[in-house]
Amino acid sequence: MTLNEVPLIVTGRLAAHDDAHTIARYEATDGYQGLRAALGHSPAEVTGIVKDASLLGRGGAGFPAGVKWGFCPPNVWPRYLVINGDESEPGTYKDRILMERDPHQVIEGILIAAYAIGCAQAFLYCRGEMALAHERLGAALNEAYAAGYVGKNILGTDYSIDIAFHWGAGAYIVGEETALIESLEGNRGMPRLKPPFFPAAKGLYLQPTVVNNVETMANLPWILRNGAEAFHALGAETSRGTRLFAVSGHVKNPGVHEVEFGVTTFRDLIYGKCGGIRGDRALKAFIPGGASSPWFFEEHLDLPLETKAVGDAGSMLGSGAIVVMDETTDVVKASRSLVRFFAEESCGKCTPCREGTTWMERILNRIIDGEGRPEDMNLLLDVCDNISPTITWPPKQTTICPLGPSAPPSVASVVRRFPEEFERYLGAKFEVTVPINGAAYLPKPAASATVPGGTES
Repeated sequence: MTLNEVPLIVTGRLAAHDDAHTIARYEATDGYQGLRAALGHSPAEVTGIVKDASLLGRGGAGFPAGVKWGFCPPNVWPRYLVINGDESEPGTYKDRILMERDPHQVIEGILIAAYAIGCAQAFLYCRGEMALAHERLGAALNEAYAAGYVGKNILGTDYSIDIAFHWGAGAYIVGEETALIESLEGNRGMPRLKPPFFPAAKGLYLQPTVVNNVETMANLPWILRNGAEAFHALGAETSRGTRLFAVSGHVKNPGVHEVEFGVTTFRDLIYGKCGGIRGDRALKAFIPGGASSPWFFEEHLDLPLETKAVGDAGSMLGSGAIVVMDETTDVVKASRSLVRFFAEESCGKCTPCREGTTWMERILNRIIDGEGRPEDMNLLLDVCDNISPTITWPPKQTTICPLGPSAPPSVASVVRRFPEEFERYLGAKFEVTVPINGAAYLPKPAASATVPGGTES
């Protein structure tokens, strides 16, 4: 299949219709047929269909959705389904598009998942700043209740389900599932220790809870309508179906693009779907999976958008946010921007994150302001090492959640790849003595024979 021949599983409706957010358009385009199909099966059979489809969670961790549903301890009630719509990773806006443009698809997916899990109460958590998403989701939920898709004895069956719609206050850390649960309970959004607070065992109100991502839910109606085999036929062996990628930065056609998962390459996406680099400039670097991930470079363009391949190369697909930087980018300032974000968003619960990210920002500010010293480079990396020992990937945890270890990757990427840019600010050369071990944290290789966006010369 070419990029254009892949079925648009989650964006087909919104790509074709301006009124995709209405229940009339949704029902006219196979809406809620997946729910009807699900109700014709037992909950265990629906879970089996999703397992057979090999649907991976689209929130970043990439854990199989059907397997996750089975983690709730048997015969423990009540149990809850929580949908994480607190999309907060810089550069990520795929879930926002789905909530704004096709909210009924998300609601139908929630209903299918709740039925499979066996819960009578679901919670849809939406990020506080997404005003249009709030409006569209609220209206769609009212429409779904009025039409009998949500509530008592849905579609004439003996299954009843309620969906509570909750607005967040806008905090990055609430994207972490246990912090989201704390927020839902009315507490400050701060992560819980695991164990014992694995959500499947002790989640919302200390009851078994499944937390899923918005895009994960949006795939379920198509799978139930078309079958597991049709979904499983798309993508790579370990990455089935299609996936949304939000591409921003220095490309001609930024936006959310749905592509075949695990088969499409970064080159296909950046130089194909996105039309290449603005002004036809050279590519300098790109962030492959949100601000938390180590940077990639020209030699990584032909990697497939596949979880294992990207992981083996030393980074991650994460939240599906790709940020492209052209040759004009000041990568030291770009790194500082990311570090500042994590410093400001730290909840303060863990010392390495609370103190370390703040010190990283202070040191970078001093360097950029022209007051830095060559020894600041090892001081900066020593702080990175205290947050994430050995500065490797996947990161080693010194904190309850991944926020702290999310700050060092941008610094490590720039120090190893572009030391001359730091030297320009410092006015002197420096020697790094703190070990950096991530596979993507490599010095610039010898001159490549590859022409950006093209073939080998």
